[in-house]
Amino acid sequence: MLDHFSIGVRDIARTRRFYDAALQPLGYSCLSSGEGSLGYGADQVVLWISQTDHPVPGDPRSGLHFCFSAPDRAAVDRFHAGALAAGGECNGAPGLRSDYSPTYYAAFAIDPDGYRVEAYCGAAA
Repeated sequence: MLDHFSIGVRDIARTRRFYDAALQPLGYSCLSSGEGSLGYGADQVVLWISQTDHPVPGDPRSGLHFCFSAPDRAAVDRFHAGALAAGGECNGAPGLRSDYSPTYYAAFAIDPDGYRVEAYCGAAA
C-alpha cells in the first residue's frame, strides 16, 4: 500500500541520531543524506525526513506526506481525479517527475484536513 512517507523535523542532526539508533536494530539504515534531508530503509528509501520550521501534521509546510503505490499510470490518474472529485486540492497533476527518476510517474493531492498524499508508479509506460 505505502511506497514511502515523509515527515518534517526541526533539528535534522538530532533526528538522525534518534533514527540511526532506533532503526538499526530493525535492519534499517540511512541510505540517503543531504543538507536538510535523510532517507531510511533497507533496500530502498521508505522514510524521508526533511528539516522544516513547521513540523505540525496537517500544516502543508510540515513535510508530512504519504505516498501510495499504484499498479500503473492510469491508476495514478484515477487517484488524482478521484481525490479532486471528493473535495481534495491539487498539489501536482499526474505526470512524470524525471528529477526523481526517468520513470517516476506521480500525482499529488491535499486531503480535506490538509494532509499531503501522493500516488506513484515506477513502471515504464
